[in-house]
Formats: sequence, C-alpha cells, structure tokens
Amino acid sequence: MFDNLSNKLDRAFKTLKGQGSITEINVAQTIKEVRRALVDADVNYKVAKTVTDKIKDEAMGRDVLIAVSPGQLMVKIVHEELTQLMGGEKQDIVLKGDPAVILIAGLQGSGKTTFTGKLANFLKKQNRNVLIAACDVYRPAAIDQVKVLAEQVGVEVYSETDNKNPVQIAQNAIEFAKRNNKKVVIIDTAGRLAVDEAMMREIAEIKNAIKPTETLFVVDSMTGQDAVNTAKTFNERINFDGVVLTKLDGDSRGGAALSIRAVVEKPIKFISTGEKMEALDLFYPDRMAQRILGMGDVISLVERAQQSFDEEEARRINQKIRKNQFNFDDFLSQLEQIKKMGDIKDLVSMIPGVGKAMKDVEIDENAFKPIEAIIKSMTKEERANPDIISGSRRNRIAKGSGTTIQQVNNLMKQFNDMRKMMKNMNKLTGKGGALSKMKSFGR
Repeated sequence: MFDNLSNKLDRAFKTLKGQGSITEINVAQTIKEVRRALVDADVNYKVAKTVTDKIKDEAMGRDVLIAVSPGQLMVKIVHEELTQLMGGEKQDIVLKGDPAVILIAGLQGSGKTTFTGKLANFLKKQNRNVLIAACDVYRPAAIDQVKVLAEQVGVEVYSETDNKNPVQIAQNAIEFAKRNNKKVVIIDTAGRLAVDEAMMREIAEIKNAIKPTETLFVVDSMTGQDAVNTAKTFNERINFDGVVLTKLDGDSRGGAALSIRAVVEKPIKFISTGEKMEALDLFYPDRMAQRILGMGDVISLVERAQQSFDEEEARRINQKIRKNQFNFDDFLSQLEQIKKMGDIKDLVSMIPGVGKAMKDVEIDENAFKPIEAIIKSMTKEERANPDIISGSRRNRIAKGSGTTIQQVNNLMKQFNDMRKMMKNMNKLTGKGGALSKMKSFGR
C-alpha cells in the first residue's frame, strides 16, 4: 500500500537532510519533489498543488528548533497536511433507528459484496444482530455469493428468488428485520460495469424508499482518478454519507485515498485490504498519513490483534507456557489467531521501519500451509507430547503432509528452540526467578 508514494516522499525529504536551516530555496526544491510524488501517485493535480502550497507556507512560517532537523520538521508538516487532506479525524458510521439501515452502492467489481460481508462481521463483533439483504437481482450467482460470505461470518441473509424488484426486496427485508429483532440491515445493491442512467435511477429509488441511516459508496482504490470521478457522479445523484476504499493491498499509488475526500467532500469511513472477512479497518486519517510516510501504524496493529485474539485462549496458553507444557496443539491455535488478523504484508507495513525495510521482499500468504499440514499429520499424542516424535515418526509425518523430512526437522528444531526460550523466560519472570528476586531485593 502506497509503496511508490512513500519511497518518493522519502527521497524528497533527503533534500533537507544535512541542512542547518530551512530556506526558501531548499523548501522550494523539496516541495517540487513532494508535488511530483503526489501527482505520480495519481492524486488530483489541483489537490496536489493545494496541499503542497499549504506545506510550503507552513514550512516557511516555522522556526527550526535546535533539537529538530529541517528534514524532521518537513516530515511533521507533511504528516499534518496529509492528515487534514484525508479528513482530519475518524468518522464513524451512523447506526440509528430500529433497525439501522445501511445502503451499499458502487460499481460492479469494486468489492461491494465482499465489503458487505466484512461489514456484517465487523458489526457482529460489536454484538449487533445483523441481517444482509441481497438486492442484486442481475448478476449471476450474486445472491449465492452473499450467502457464502454471510455463512462465513455467521449472519442471516434475506433474499427473494422470484422477485426481481430490488426496491420491494429492500423494503421487505426491513420488515423482516423488525419482526425478527435484527438491529442492523445491510442492503447489498447491484452494480454495473460503468455508470449508467438505469443504475443511478435504481439506486436513487432504493434510497428514497428505505431512507437508510447510512449510505456508503464502495470504490476500488486501484482505479485511481477514475474512482474519484465515479464517486463524484454517485454523490451528485444519491448524496452518500461516506466512502469505503477497497483493494488497498493491491494499490501502490494510493491517489484515490488522498484525492477523494477533497474532491467529493465526504469522509472515508472504512478501508479494506485482502479477501479475508477480518481485513476491514476504520479509516483514521492521521494513521494513514503515518503509513504513507513510512512511520508505521502500531495502534491499528494492536487493535487488529485485540479483535482477533481470544482472551480466554490467551490466558490458557500463558498458563501452559508457565508450566512448560506448550505443545503443537497450542502452536496451531496461535497460527489460526494470527491468520485471522488479515494480510501478512499489510500487518508488516504497520510496524515502524519494518515496512520500508521489507518493501522488496515477497511475503507468501501460503507460508503457513506446510506448517499446518505437518502438525495436522501428527497423531493427537504426538501433538500433545512433541518429545515422543522420533525419526521414524518424522518420516511418516513428512509423507502424510506432502512435505520433506527436512521441512519436518526444521519445524521441530524451531519449535524446540521456541520452547527453550519460553522456559528461560519462565526462569527469569516466574516465582523464584531472577527478575522476581531483583524486584523483592531491599524490601
């Protein structure tokens, strides 16, 4: 996400490295590079010029403190201006009414239906009783897709096989929700390959009929300025409340994220990365600005972990580690928790400094599969007691998992090294350990 933009901004700031002060000449050179980086990232030219003019005015109006270099000051100013460009503060979705009704709109292929499933999952985790209304009556298998996604996240779908009127289906879904104590209804509507009058008229009719508490426009961020132009057209017809940017994991330019708020004057409310149902985040302009500038986003990483990890399971694992009883069942459980957090490369980019260092490293999303295959090829006894896994057992496990004996040996070595490290940590932190004794010393 934003790899090219981050790299070019980093090069722009190097202009000021080693400079003792900010001058009109070195600022002008830096601003020129920043503007070029934004335009290359497919940011609307007027938006790029406006924001760089603001950055220049801010830079020339500030004194450089002794403890802060001109380059550091420029990064701070750019961070502030990018944050304001993308909306300044997080904007929550509105969930008023009984039920609250959320209308989803967008072009076909924008990730609209997948987002519907992700949003249902997001709201369900907030203990809200969610219903999805399948109102795409045109695209083949659209209703089946909604049902598959809904089953994955454990929510109900309202659909009508014989009815081809999406306005009626949406109205009937809301009545069904009222009768069945559903607190949120998400209306998944049809898209088209391009904006046309029939599509606009239909989505406007649905909105007028159901009067949603929130209308979200879903846009594929990989389409760059086309995404901004489409958003503008939709907003003129249905006056949506917020934008959802999808496929950010595949977009190295990011111009849509930086332009859309300024051009459409509607907040970005969610960003979506990857296909996993957990890969959905609220949009925080300041955190996104940090990620663009290669500063990471530790807060979002922690929040993602809190959503994915089960507290009771964490306590159970902690107890087993303390008793030196951590086994392959526990290891497999931890792998499952990590996978729930979303795209691995996206997670890495949230760690300050790491994302930039690993920009050219390909991270294989299937890297866990051989490990899982090896562990699942073990017997229950072997998973519970790894010490009994002998050479002959390793041969059987390798054949059963479709891996090599070397891969099995490597996993066993890494697992044993990890257990030793955990054991040593227990010696330091457990009762009677060195750190415990140090804490009690002098009491």
